[in-house]
Amino acid sequence: MINSKEAPLWMWVLRLIGGLFIFIILDGIAQLPGTFFKSPVPIIIGSIVLSALILLAYYGWIGLTEGQRATDLPIRRLLPETCKGLLTGVVYFIIVVGIMMLIGVYRITSFDFDGLTQLAQFCFFLTIAVGEEVMFRGIVFRMIDVRWNTWIALLVSTAVFGLVHIVNPGATWWSTLAIALESGLLLGAAYKYSGTLWLPIGIHWAWNYTQGNVFGFAVSGNEFGESIISPRVEGHELLTGGIFGAEASIIAVIVGLLFAWFYLRKICLK
Repeated sequence: MINSKEAPLWMWVLRLIGGLFIFIILDGIAQLPGTFFKSPVPIIIGSIVLSALILLAYYGWIGLTEGQRATDLPIRRLLPETCKGLLTGVVYFIIVVGIMMLIGVYRITSFDFDGLTQLAQFCFFLTIAVGEEVMFRGIVFRMIDVRWNTWIALLVSTAVFGLVHIVNPGATWWSTLAIALESGLLLGAAYKYSGTLWLPIGIHWAWNYTQGNVFGFAVSGNEFGESIISPRVEGHELLTGGIFGAEASIIAVIVGLLFAWFYLRKICLK
């Protein structure tokens, strides 16, 4: 089997398109439990099982099409890298919301916590993180990086990641650019630095859950159930993100770029 670097361009393009097509479908299927079930238990079980199946499918796809192991899914690094990613995503949004509170555009009005419901939402966001990271980092970034170089891979994967969010509710060209800069660049840099999908999966997972179900923002324009904190968000959309959520805030963009710079600097120093 010819690897991605040495394969003819037509074969490389077919692998890229084929991989994206398959994992877009699998990503949609994996989100069905969170869409159709109201009870937390089937959402929890379905999300975990289907997320694992996506990862197994990715492992199989790389072996089938490239004749090699998926080296970006090392089991021994699953727990430490995922936990680092989760911590990074949580800290990111604590900083963003903390700045919003300091400048007076975010205020906590009440708290409400239902453990089982929150666990279901936490598991649901796992499917989104796994599906999107396999597509945009495992397929798009990795294949471009192997065939050309890291900087082209970062540019293309960042742009594509931002553009796919233009169809989300409340999306604008600004929110699309913001997602690309703060999230697409950060996740791509984290993937390249760690050499694993676990780190960006953890960041993406905590990013979505913390933003939506902890701090009460829309997640890329979508509402995902009850949040632990009920906030009052008032101020210019450039500061709050408006109906799209905190991701469309200039604050989130600046913080995201700083986080991305941290990983980019480490890549350059390797």
